This record gives sequence, structure tokens and C-alpha cells, in this order.
Amino acid sequence: MNAPLHREIRAGMLDPAAALARVSEQWDRDIVGQLTEYIRIPAKSPGFDPDWVQHGYIETVVRNAAAWVEAQKVEGLTLEIVRLPGRTPVLFFEIAATRPASSQTVLMYGHLDKQPEFSGWRSDLGPWTPKYEDGKLYGRGGADDGYAVYASIAAVQALKAQQVQHPRIVGLIETCEESGSYDLLPYIDALRSRLGEVGLVICLDSGAGNYEQLWLTTSLRGLASGTLKVQVLTEGVHSGDASGLVPSSFRIMRQVLDRLEDSKTGRLLPASFHCEMPPQRLAQAKATAAILGEEIYKRFPWAHYDCGGSTAFALPTTTDPLQALVNRTWAPTLSVTGADGLPALQDAGNVLRPYTAFKLSLRLPPLVDAGEAVRELKTLLEDNAPYQARVTFEPGGAATGWNAPATASWFEQALDEASRAHFGASCGYIGQGGTIPLMNMLSEGFPRSQMMVCGVLGPKSNAHGPNEFLHVPYAKKLTASVAQVIARLP
Repeated sequence: MNAPLHREIRAGMLDPAAALARVSEQWDRDIVGQLTEYIRIPAKSPGFDPDWVQHGYIETVVRNAAAWVEAQKVEGLTLEIVRLPGRTPVLFFEIAATRPASSQTVLMYGHLDKQPEFSGWRSDLGPWTPKYEDGKLYGRGGADDGYAVYASIAAVQALKAQQVQHPRIVGLIETCEESGSYDLLPYIDALRSRLGEVGLVICLDSGAGNYEQLWLTTSLRGLASGTLKVQVLTEGVHSGDASGLVPSSFRIMRQVLDRLEDSKTGRLLPASFHCEMPPQRLAQAKATAAILGEEIYKRFPWAHYDCGGSTAFALPTTTDPLQALVNRTWAPTLSVTGADGLPALQDAGNVLRPYTAFKLSLRLPPLVDAGEAVRELKTLLEDNAPYQARVTFEPGGAATGWNAPATASWFEQALDEASRAHFGASCGYIGQGGTIPLMNMLSEGFPRSQMMVCGVLGPKSNAHGPNEFLHVPYAKKLTASVAQVIARLP
């Protein structure tokens, strides 16, 4: 009579200290080395490397990850590299349930493709030259989020090491995320029958407010991107001959963008690009603002200069912690992330250029439909062009944001217990300004699933930019926390 009771207790219990010790040892002995080699490979996302097939870098990182997973010899694990014609590959693994009568599935998600190099790396660092220093592993892609597949398997191994029963677990590791995950939906459709009834999604592609507690992402902004081009001539002409008569394409570009954004405040003008922030999210933002305070904006590498013997710093849009959180998670924001038609400074002669082109990245609040936003954006920017210039907006991608479903009591308790066990502080809740297209797909496909969206991208980790790093001590604790939450799935 005692045996069934013993199994029932074990199904939801994990020794946190033993789990963290095992996970930490595995990170130090193996995972840091695996990620060091991963960083060396310039597996840029297909949106940044159109010749990704010929270069073979994505294929290499997928095969390396698959070989490592198989080498772990996890009991009950099967693995497959799934390929659809003309699309980037997906790594799919499945681990059989050890918990009796368990019908729910845990879905673990990550990606292996990377952002491009960017400039400004420290002289002793580089995107493809990993360096491990003071607990930080520098290099492109380690934190965003090549570590995910390794941490996912390590979390499962922590469960099995203590013989803790677990539900069925599947893993989906894509290679198109940094390009907007346009290849992912066909794979979701192809694998839908193999995913099962997903009760918990664990997405390790998000951020952390600090490195002192576990953080759950509660919302993600959407994204509408594209290239805006203003053309006035078929070729460049002498500026002394033409300026004052031929309108500058750059000035027209400014006028067109003024339709979209108030340049003084940064506020997006179309009302349809805004939405009301739900009361629960506002309450969570207030709590997070109280935890993080001015570090919300101080964590960025602000430009500074000498000003009469003191140092002056560039300023954020607001120094109010709550408003800062709202601005970066629930407010639409325009960024110009690239330009064409502008020669390098050393090559810029006295020529009135024929055109100016900007790559636009418009972050949208979680509840705004990205497809509708792109359509409205195209009409707004192209219609009634000043001077009848040729103004075109070519959409580059659209992904609607995500607002997490209501948190079940077991999930909230499991998160808090894991955070207290491994960090000594309660779990924090934070919205993120980035976009993970998969989350909306999964929320629609599995509306009753709980979403553990978290990650290692804390202060100064600088994903997509120079000196990106993976905070290894935090990653260890996050890995152990994932194991603890899986053990608590009802």
C-alpha cells in the first residue's frame, strides 16, 4: 500500500540542491565547451545569409547539437532532424513519459540560428571568437539562444538522475527564428500529431530583469518590418548644380516618417498601432519597477562625453521605472536598423544622391495584429508622396505579439518555489520588448497550456549587438529551475 503513495510523492518532488549541483557540474564539464564551439560557427539566420544552404553553417550547428543530444543517451529519447523542401531544418526530440497515466506533454523550444556580426566588439572579442571570462561566455548566439537545447536536455537529465517521474517531453529547435520564424509554421503543421496534448511550453529564448531571481516573461511585442525607399533621380548629380531645385530624398524621407512618428517624443501617431495595457500586466509592471528601479534604463551602454569637468550621459526617454517598463513592452516604437543609398563618409562626394532607403523595425504592442499594421503602414507611407517622388515600402516580415494566458495556481507556485530554491528570491514577472513568433502559434494551438517563457538575456547581455554574452551562473540556476517546474506539472 505504501508503494503507490511513494510514487505519487516522487512524481512532483525534486531535491533542488542535488539538481543544481548536477546541472552545474555538467555545464562546467561539457556544456560551456559545446557552446564555445557553437559560437565559432557563423550560422547566421537565412534572412541575413541567403546562401545558407551552400555555406552549410546551419547544417553544422544542427548536426552538432543532434550528435550531442544522442551522446547523452537519455532513457526513452528519440531524435530526428526534420527537413521540409526548401526550408531550414528543425531538430525534434521526444522523451517517453515515466509518470503513469500522464496525458500531458511538455514542449521545450529554442533555436540555433544567429544574428549577424554587428560592429563595436571589444578589441579582444568578436562574434565568432568565443571567450569565457568571469562567468560570462562571450560571442554571438550563445545566449540567444544556442544554449537552449543543451539546457533542456540537462534539465531532463537532472530529473532522471533522481528518478523523478516526468510527463512526456518533446523538443522543437528551429533555425529560422532570427528571420521571423517563417519556416516554423509548416513544421508545426507537419509535427502537430507528434506534439501531443501540450500542457506546458518551456521557451528558453527570452530575458531576465536581473541575475538574482527567476523571471517569467508575461508578454512579447509584435514586429512589422520592411524597407522604405524614396527615389527622386535615376542617378546622382552634382549637388552644386541640382540642390535647391531637386528635392533631397533624405528630406522627403523625413516628411514621410513624420506621418508615422512624432520625432520629438517618439510616439507612434496611428491610433491603431496602440492598445490598452491589461490591468494585470500593469500591476506586474509596478511590482517589477519596484524591484529593478533605475537599473531598468541604467543597464544600457549610454554614450557619454566630458562636459566642463563632469561626465554627461545621453538620456533615456523617461527615468520613471514604471513608464520605462511600459515603453519597452506595451508601446509601439519605430527603429531604423539599416540604410542604403548613403555612401561611407570617406566616399561621400558633393553629389545629390538619387535615393535613400531605410530598413524599418516597428515593434508593436502584444495585442495589435501585425498583418493589419503592415497593410496600414504601407498605405500611410506610400500615398501622396511629396513632390511625386517614388516612395515604396516593401514589407519584410510581420509577427503578432503575445500576451501570456492566465497563470494556473500550480504553475505560479512551482515558479516561486524554484526561484526561492535556486536564487533565494521570489519569481519576477516581466514583459519583454522582443518578438518570438512561436508563442502566438502555440497559444492558439494549445490554449490551455501554461507558458514558461524565460531566458538568460539579463542586463548588458546585449543580444544582437556587440559583446553579447551568456551569463553561465544564471544559466545553471535556470536549468535547474526548469527541471523543478517540469516535476511539478500536475
